[in-house]
Amino acid sequence: MTSQKIKQPQKRSSKKQSGFWNRHRRLCKWLLGIFGTTLLLILAVYIAFQISPWPNALLIRQGFDKGSLKTSQALEKYTPNTVTQIENQQYRANDKDARIDVFYPDKTTVPLPTIVWVHGGAWVSGDKDDVDNYMKILASHGFTTVSVNYTIAPEKQYPTPITQLNDALGYLQRNAKRLNVDDSRFMLGGDSAGSQIVAQMANIITSQAYAKEIDIHPQLTADKLKGLLLNCGAYDLALPDYNGEFGKLLHTVLWAYSGDKDFLNDPKLKTASVVNYLTPAFPPSFITAGNVDPLLAQSTELAQKLEALRVPTSTLFYPANHRPELNHEYQFNLDTSDGQQALKQMVDFAKQHTQ
Repeated sequence: MTSQKIKQPQKRSSKKQSGFWNRHRRLCKWLLGIFGTTLLLILAVYIAFQISPWPNALLIRQGFDKGSLKTSQALEKYTPNTVTQIENQQYRANDKDARIDVFYPDKTTVPLPTIVWVHGGAWVSGDKDDVDNYMKILASHGFTTVSVNYTIAPEKQYPTPITQLNDALGYLQRNAKRLNVDDSRFMLGGDSAGSQIVAQMANIITSQAYAKEIDIHPQLTADKLKGLLLNCGAYDLALPDYNGEFGKLLHTVLWAYSGDKDFLNDPKLKTASVVNYLTPAFPPSFITAGNVDPLLAQSTELAQKLEALRVPTSTLFYPANHRPELNHEYQFNLDTSDGQQALKQMVDFAKQHTQ
């Protein structure tokens, strides 16, 4: 028999391997560099989101600002052309955010009852300009109205907006004649986070113990504050479900506003839950929220506690099955009969309590 040699598979030579590497060295190094840089970037972004509220807060701000602009534009067709506007009055020195816009009916010759409004935006967004059209509408019903700017978070933390509002009230009294403000008849109004700020300011004005705890001396006396217009606000920070649908948003905005990631255990922020500090001296209040507003329970709790204290309270709530469903800030939608109803009741309430 003749023996046959079994042909062994040849191994790829190291020369061929090195040849491939030499030919593609630049490409391989570039790919490895891109991969490593991407990993580092992803890691950096992840860490940034974990150690600071800024990234998420800015994303929320962007979304909220778009919604606010759309709401403001929708109100333009209801805005009267018989209202005088005085813009960008700086209410305290060396504070670029401390500005107000003032509105009153044309040919006004006497000081008018004055509604001072604080805009919403979850404490991290918003601007006085967002509510200017609504202020013009309110002014056309016989009021001087004021929209207040304040510094939003995370740029500044609690209680900065309250100290700014307090200074704005002082400024309005000092400039009452020039701005057609009746400094003996003020109403405070707000929406969302603005309502929360307004409710705290009202409690500071009417409760010496609360003012002392927050360490703010009110510049408006209780006899001049005739009532509140509270729309879709947050008054009890312990009430929300922080693991629910809006948990991530709430965590972000309250971390940004308080400056403390563990905000629920922040002893300073506890005073923001104004429902725990109410007294019978709290001003008469109009309170409303939509039937599917995530903050509805905040408004109903506040109303119940004020009624238990026998504070004059007017509410506008809707059955759970109300259609159309009314979400957060429904009152600004004057294309609906519900938005029109909220406006009418606020005007009637303000007139009743500023006579």
